[in-house]
Amino acid sequence: MKILIVGYGRMGREVERVLAERGHEVAGRIDPRAPESDSPDLEGFDGTADAVIEFATADAVAGNAQFYTGHGIPAVVGTTGWEADREQVRKIVTDGHGSYLWGANFSVGANLFFAMVQEAGRIMNAFDSYDAMLCETHHRGKADSPSGTALEAAKRLLAVLERKRSIIHDLPGRPLQDDELHVASLRGGSVPGTHTVSFDSPFDSISVTHTARTRSGFALGSVLAAEWLPGNRGFLSVDDFFAAMQTGA
Repeated sequence: MKILIVGYGRMGREVERVLAERGHEVAGRIDPRAPESDSPDLEGFDGTADAVIEFATADAVAGNAQFYTGHGIPAVVGTTGWEADREQVRKIVTDGHGSYLWGANFSVGANLFFAMVQEAGRIMNAFDSYDAMLCETHHRGKADSPSGTALEAAKRLLAVLERKRSIIHDLPGRPLQDDELHVASLRGGSVPGTHTVSFDSPFDSISVTHTARTRSGFALGSVLAAEWLPGNRGFLSVDDFFAAMQTGA
């Protein structure tokens, strides 16, 4: 396959390495800041691609989706922080009959973590002495906070843990309300990503943690998704992809 890489930062470079390992060709590298890129923007790309893998900036997502759909390029999008544009992008893709697969985290382990968090939340419904909280740690260069992975884990917890009704990112200068789920962020060093959901009571504490050792897991997941996506139309989430992988579809 010929794969276009949009966003040639840490993740884009790791995606390129995995593509080479799996025998794919890079159709181009798009990034306004990387000197090694082939073009600063998509308008400068005049080649062909079987799919695109994007790890870019949130403000570019909607415009990029318009380009992918208009040019008939299936897109795997790991960019985070564009929740406010979700419905706009959905409309672009569905109206244009595109193939668009998005996710906060394409790592197999992270998606297993989501499933474990959700199941733990269901169990904890019956034990109201346990309060829930979430903490995520990333390298100092990560732009969004909380991370997309943290927000996804928090949303899944809220869907099943009835006593939590809202997510709060920053401490409000007052005690937390019982129905608020606090999501804390730490930035520093070179940490690829660590996420911990904790259930704490006066008697003990239970935690579920996912620790990424390298970016390779995220990159491999996105490449596997790009291999699967052509022929699957619609505005799809990483859940659709992993469900298909489990069933062999």
